[in-house]
Amino acid sequence: MPTLPHLLRLLRPLHAWRAVWPVWALVALTLCAADQAHAGKTLDGIRQRGHIVCGVSTGVAGFSAPDAKGRWAGLDVDICRAMAAAVLGDGDKVHFVPLNAQQRFAALQSGQIDVLSRNTSWTLTRDASLSLHFTAITYIDGQGFLLPTKLKVTRAAQLKGAQVCVQSGTTTEKNLADFSRSRKLGIKPIVFDTYEAGFKALFAGRCQAYSADASALASVRNKEAPNPADYIVLPDLISKEPLGPVVRRGDDEWFAIVKWTVFALQEAEELGITQAQADAMKASDDPAIQRLLGSGEDMGKLLGLDKAWSLRAIKAVGHYGEIFERNIGAQSPLKLPRGVNRPWNQGGLVFAPPVR
Repeated sequence: MPTLPHLLRLLRPLHAWRAVWPVWALVALTLCAADQAHAGKTLDGIRQRGHIVCGVSTGVAGFSAPDAKGRWAGLDVDICRAMAAAVLGDGDKVHFVPLNAQQRFAALQSGQIDVLSRNTSWTLTRDASLSLHFTAITYIDGQGFLLPTKLKVTRAAQLKGAQVCVQSGTTTEKNLADFSRSRKLGIKPIVFDTYEAGFKALFAGRCQAYSADASALASVRNKEAPNPADYIVLPDLISKEPLGPVVRRGDDEWFAIVKWTVFALQEAEELGITQAQADAMKASDDPAIQRLLGSGEDMGKLLGLDKAWSLRAIKAVGHYGEIFERNIGAQSPLKLPRGVNRPWNQGGLVFAPPVR
């Protein structure tokens, strides 16, 4: 096939133009298509409106919930703020849309939101049949049970014949049915449309237990129970629930930006780059730190961003460990242990591909 310089020489005479037009047209159309594919309509829309539209829960303390001043806070919220800092230069350029379990996927599919960052479990069915892409895992959870201590139940196997409140349209509802059937427990699910309705029914005595992700149960017990000491979260987990942000299929650039923003925050913890020290660490001699902070090889151009994209994300919300501890860990009211959500090099399962 002729090289591009050779084509240009051939195109000088008119008759040569006619001779090679099919080849030249193919080259031009290919280059044009490549440019359009890289443009990314989601990113273009975000830049035009000046903010990211992020779908969150209707209120799960520690993950996504408005604080006393009405400002959204939580682990899922901070992930969206990191994206805004990476893309727009300001972590506050996010509009949060609260969505229940039934609304969340339709809102993303229809373009009402740019990204769903709302304690949503990654499963094959969701990943393969909804025209959506899960991007990365931001919290590894499991389904458990919250119930009154007065019942003197200490293990899930003791819930035989119990009435258990659960939210509809969730993996929780299906997991509960599988658990009950496989162990012949005869659990009677009482289904509610919203997360809030389910735990309020437990506190009102309409069911013996409430089943949801263990992290959500800790939030409910700490924030919503009339007296937290009167309730217990059982130690048994009946499922694995990898949670993380979701985007629409068909926009590879936005998909890459969302997942690599999460990976950058996780790698920052591995490298010891904190929110407070990020600027100072740009002078590090470590090539991995230089790449992540934009003082070395330019990684941003591969995502359609500038060199400082990940530096801004880290400065906006801190590294993954800081986000965890502030919202749901030791520094938070929930005081959830890091457990498997520690980095891989500290005995956990959090593993980010290298930024290189």
